[in-house]
Amino acid sequence: MTGSQRYCRLNQSLGEGFWARRHNVRTALSGDATSCHFNRDHQDEDYFVSISVQNSGGADHPAGSGGSTGLSAPQPGRPALLEALAGRRPRRTPVWFMRQAGRSLPEYRALRERAGAPMLDVCLWPQAAAQVTLQPVRRHGVDAAVLFSDIMVPLRLAGVEVRIEPGTGPVLDAPVRDWAQVRRLTAHHYGDADQAGAGPDGRALDGAAGVSAIQAAVRAVVAELGGPGQPGAGASAPRQADRAHSHNRGEPHRASADSGGLSARALAGLAQSRGEAEWTPLLGFGGAPFTLVAYLAEGRPSRDHLAARTLMHADPTAWDTLMTWAAHLTGQFMATQVAAGAAAVQLFDSWAGSLSAADYREKVAPYSALALDVARDAVSPTTGAPAPVIHFATRAGHLLPELHRTGADVVGVDECTDLALAATALGERDDGSGARPVQGNLNPALLAAPWEVLAPAVDACVEAGRAAPAHVFNLGHGVPPSTDPNVLTRVVARVHKSQDWERMALTGWDGQA
Repeated sequence: MTGSQRYCRLNQSLGEGFWARRHNVRTALSGDATSCHFNRDHQDEDYFVSISVQNSGGADHPAGSGGSTGLSAPQPGRPALLEALAGRRPRRTPVWFMRQAGRSLPEYRALRERAGAPMLDVCLWPQAAAQVTLQPVRRHGVDAAVLFSDIMVPLRLAGVEVRIEPGTGPVLDAPVRDWAQVRRLTAHHYGDADQAGAGPDGRALDGAAGVSAIQAAVRAVVAELGGPGQPGAGASAPRQADRAHSHNRGEPHRASADSGGLSARALAGLAQSRGEAEWTPLLGFGGAPFTLVAYLAEGRPSRDHLAARTLMHADPTAWDTLMTWAAHLTGQFMATQVAAGAAAVQLFDSWAGSLSAADYREKVAPYSALALDVARDAVSPTTGAPAPVIHFATRAGHLLPELHRTGADVVGVDECTDLALAATALGERDDGSGARPVQGNLNPALLAAPWEVLAPAVDACVEAGRAAPAHVFNLGHGVPPSTDPNVLTRVVARVHKSQDWERMALTGWDGQA
């Protein structure tokens, strides 16, 4: 260690970390250190130490902490993401990315090229969907897998003819804009399509087969990621702390090479000994009723959603019928994922930001709440409970007080809204148990910036998240297709190193450089 490197990074067996002056390292390591090794991070000029310290009572505590964290006590063995969604600050900030499974990954592009089929069809291929879902977990070490699917899939399962056009997005040839069209559409229901897509063998899949395919994909992913009751829990869920720093080179995870030669089973045991979960949760998702109806009314993406907003005010009966139908449809889609093993879900409202607060409150929010109620009817076999819900809307800073009233457990914030201010604006939970956790909100455009620009922005986002009782790090929108996957891996590593314990001073040290 050179004289210019004045700090040493200590990562305890519990997954916590803090900064220490070099001359305090010996003091920090006092105790029964059962394991200690150094790894050099050439990118960030840090040193890492993994230690296990036991006090006289045998309980694990970070050295110099006196055994008191000052944080809400996380539950041992529970994934960081689920802890954060429950409003408890985990020992490290969990991170995942919207659209993490998709176009930014070369392995995804290779799979799509081999498949040679439309994306909405591939979403109904269990093996392919499971493989794509797992790709970012293995590559980046994110804290959640996100099912590879699309918000348009439930429309397909109900018999709506919709396709994804490259460069455009969802396109419907028969928009729904009046009562007669609404009545015809809403006669169809989730899973009753005559043809929802084509399987990998080219044969047509009806709606029921499509629902079964989604369930099969979810079960395959959950079996691979582990979880309570799953054989070999955690065997394929790489932990960031155990993969040295090979991901700074963008190499996919290989337990034998990237984890010091440890087997997958040994990695799971190591994570468990640290008080970390040895399994990674799967996130399901669905499109919010307004976003689905906006596509149905416009026929394609729109900047102003004039057709949808016109129907909203011109024919309240048609609007109520269509929005209720869409709420049940997307709620059932999320419930399908939860019942098969998804541990949490996110409701996407891509177009809610185009609405006034009054229109959202009166004409949209009740249907989003209905969709969440339908999703919560399902119990996840992975957790034995209904799934917690994240509600995310773009350009919706003016709607934050309304978004949380839909009953979401966590609100996702886009990059146009200050994360710390959002935590204040969201207010208390409905049950009075405290403030709401937040998710977000790094600007996706920064992923293309030089690292010396991106890294401080990542740190600032983590710091802003401390204004809430818990924070899930994410982008303000989806991962851009042109993103270098190595950059995402570095972002994950940096977020995971930004621990709350870094803010605690060692005995005899005031924390100043």
